[in-house]
This record gives sequence, C-alpha cells and structure tokens, in this order.
Amino acid sequence: MNLGMPEILIILVIVLILFGPKKLPELARGLGQSIREFKKGASEIKQEFEQAVDLEPEKPAPQQSAAPEAEKKPAGDA
Repeated sequence: MNLGMPEILIILVIVLILFGPKKLPELARGLGQSIREFKKGASEIKQEFEQAVDLEPEKPAPQQSAAPEAEKKPAGDA
C-alpha cells in the first residue's frame, strides 16, 4: 500500500475538516508522544533480546588434537 502525495493531502484535509484547526496541534502532539513511546518500547525490547542472546552459554569449541612430535623440526638443523 503506497500513499502518494495526493492521497496524503486528501487525508490531511479530511482530518482538518473533522477536528478543526484548534484541535490539530493537540492531535499532532499526542501522535508525536505516541510514536516516541512506541520507539522507546521497541528499543527496550531489542536491547533485552540482544542481552538475552549474549547471556546464552556458548557451546565449547571442539578440542583439537595436539600436533604429532614427528612433524616438528629440530632446532639445530639448517
């Protein structure tokens, strides 16, 4: 659903007719506060989720066997 500029203008005109110019600042302020609270809540949920993922115990890496002694070169040979 894409809203273009003409559709947005029509919606704004309808809102202006329904609520009047005196109520619009209050409505805009309330809408702004609602959006701010929503973003704050979403941020908190995201932060809690990331903390929960970080707190999960990590699986230990499989242990690698030690390299055989035969592969090591003696220090005196050149």
